Amino acid sequence: MPYTEPTSLAIVACPGGEAFANEVITHLKHMYKHRFTLKNDVLSKRYELTKEELVNRINLENDLQTSDLCIRGATDKYRPPVFKVNARFTYFANGEVKTELLDTVRGKDVFIFQDVENHEVLSLNGGANKVRMTVNDHLVSLLVTIDAVRIAGAEKITLVVPAYPYARQHKRKGREGLTASLLGHIYEMQGVNRIITLDLHSREIVNAFSSCNLDNLHASYQIIRELSKIVDLTGKTEDMVIVSPDTGAIDRNKFYASGLKLPLAMIYKERDYSIVTQDAHSTNIKSVKLLGDVKGKVAFLADDMLGTGGTLLKAMEFLKNEGATKVICAISLPFFTGDAIKNFDEAYEKGLFYRIIGTNAVYHEELLKREWYISTDVSGLFANVITRIHYNQSLSELLDNRNIIEKVVKHE
Repeated sequence: MPYTEPTSLAIVACPGGEAFANEVITHLKHMYKHRFTLKNDVLSKRYELTKEELVNRINLENDLQTSDLCIRGATDKYRPPVFKVNARFTYFANGEVKTELLDTVRGKDVFIFQDVENHEVLSLNGGANKVRMTVNDHLVSLLVTIDAVRIAGAEKITLVVPAYPYARQHKRKGREGLTASLLGHIYEMQGVNRIITLDLHSREIVNAFSSCNLDNLHASYQIIRELSKIVDLTGKTEDMVIVSPDTGAIDRNKFYASGLKLPLAMIYKERDYSIVTQDAHSTNIKSVKLLGDVKGKVAFLADDMLGTGGTLLKAMEFLKNEGATKVICAISLPFFTGDAIKNFDEAYEKGLFYRIIGTNAVYHEELLKREWYISTDVSGLFANVITRIHYNQSLSELLDNRNIIEKVVKHE
């Protein structure tokens, strides 16, 4: 693996994914500089060269290999890599979008970043327009960008979409489409080779692909790292129990329970399916029961995504009524749509929960201002995965992070 100028690794950031892409690029630059320094230290001793002479030789080798006459920068110093491809994104008055690549990507391994759940005001058309884009706007922007990268001659195309679009439309009930699968087919037809996502809502989505690889990353290590700062995971000062908010989240919470060596409880909702619900305010839930014990303990819940948060708020209130001392929830993809932030503010004032831990994979400025919200950084995880994919290295230890989780627990 070369640790200097990467001549074939390129990152294209769609407007919605630019914030996260910039954070990942920062990690990539630190990684390359660190590995270059280590390589220089080892090889300079091994070949009895001064560090300055070795840097000069590495730069000469890179200049010989590049298709340009030479790579910009000094010949006797480390030359920081340039990952980001300059692009122009145009938003037309009728809602159409256009992507123009201002740098060449021919023959390169291109990673396209998009955050379809970024609903902040974005600057488009060179700053002339301020637009708040919907999921569908972001999705079309992604497809247009894929097309531009493909036509520009990229060798490989990888999508970095922490929040997989339409992930909740993964199973069919009656006369409805499988939109998650539909998008998978569109990506493949557009020449996408790989997709990197975070805590995919359903494993069934993987079956939508025939030639495209999908890498489903997990934020469990980063979440546990933040959890260890606010809770005694050793059990010396406070007891803790993992609680699955429903049957659908049992596997995820079982992972935390086994990794942290803690008991697992579950909230079970008894439903009367003879009652047909007409709207979001009506329900067929007859009773809510707790399988397990949370009295006098810290209750920790984990889920993959949070939209309006109504179900989670009810679960946290139920646990407090059952005697939990603190209720903490971890969300990999914190959408917080509609009035979710306002509702959680009110619940926090009532003491219904202690903290919400979310990742920075979804950009949300308002959340960062809240006392009850803790943001954990997963950009380093994505940076590591990107370099390993680019250099054809194994992802096993990054996809299955139980070993590093055990180290965190032992350290505590």
